[in-house]
Amino acid sequence: MEQRLLELAYKAADDKRAEDIVVLDMKGVSLISDYFLICHGNSDKQVQAIARELKDRAEESGYTVKRLEGFEQARWILVDLGDIVAHVFHKDERGYYNLERLWGDASFVEVSESI
Repeated sequence: MEQRLLELAYKAADDKRAEDIVVLDMKGVSLISDYFLICHGNSDKQVQAIARELKDRAEESGYTVKRLEGFEQARWILVDLGDIVAHVFHKDERGYYNLERLWGDASFVEVSESI
């Protein structure tokens, strides 16, 4: 089930043309979630569209969206799907926060878009 949600989230972000989508395996690194999906958009509207698509696709497939934070500001939107937390950044903010470096102990995960 976790793999299916991960693929669904990846495809939702990709369908809204999210850039540089990466997935980090957070198991054993953080208690927050099992995976982080990190991506960015180039405008406020695109960042919001990516987050909205993640939320809508998850709910349509029967998953619960626990939290959605930062939507109005559209600089860093957090979509909490439980085992997976998606971080949707505005391009300008992504480099500043650099979550990939911050969580450098986490390994990268290849995600197929088979759905």
